[in-house]
Amino acid sequence: MSWARIMAPLSGGTGDRETLAAAAMLAAPFEAEVAGVYTPADVADVMPWMGEGFLGGVHTTALESLREAAAVGERHAQAAMDGCGYARKSFISLKTPVWAGLSAEARLSDVVVFTNDPPRGRGPLAESFQQIVVDEQRPVFIAREGAALGGVMAVAWDGGKEASRAARLAVPLLQQASRVVILAGVKARKFDPARLQGYFTARGVASDVQLLEEPGEIGPCLIKACAKLSANILVAGAFGHPRLQEFIFGGTTRTLLGADHPSLFLSH
Repeated sequence: MSWARIMAPLSGGTGDRETLAAAAMLAAPFEAEVAGVYTPADVADVMPWMGEGFLGGVHTTALESLREAAAVGERHAQAAMDGCGYARKSFISLKTPVWAGLSAEARLSDVVVFTNDPPRGRGPLAESFQQIVVDEQRPVFIAREGAALGGVMAVAWDGGKEASRAARLAVPLLQQASRVVILAGVKARKFDPARLQGYFTARGVASDVQLLEEPGEIGPCLIKACAKLSANILVAGAFGHPRLQEFIFGGTTRTLLGADHPSLFLSH
């Protein structure tokens, strides 16, 4: 198994260089393409709420300001792309309707890379993160400080659909690890983690199993276990419950997104 295209959504902001560095790190073992996709605010999304209450001149001025901001952002994103030392790269600037272009680019990518802010609902790419993970159901890599391939990688496992999908899609990543540890909750679904071990073994990934016997919510247990293992990356399913329920009650996904370490490979 291999990856051929790693997508990095770009906002034209200061985080673009970090996003591209993480994308290049993931792409390098596979000689994959890094696609930097500039994702501006879409003028078409703003126009409906301007409505009839805006005078013609004000309306025009506001739209022109948005277009100018998008043009400046594109130049900054292009500069970040030019500064990325990875050889096999491409730059795409999305036009209205931006959501449709973003969906198309994500569907043609193996992994989409973000830094910490968008998954936490901060910054101009926050909605893009939700669109890619939940609506398009594409796997994402959330790069955090010190993100690196190799070393220990952990896989959160409960036998569910989201966890299974994440584990399957992460195989090329796990093949780069020095050690893979399957973290399984003792109160999770009755699905033997040895079955996942067998799946990994057939694909050249040796793994160990560690049962999470500590009481309490699974999210903090996963974070604590990763810290003890010095894991660089945690592979996990995302949003196993309806999004409204996740929002109201917290949920494991929100706990993982709120932590500072490790980096995350998520799939919904």
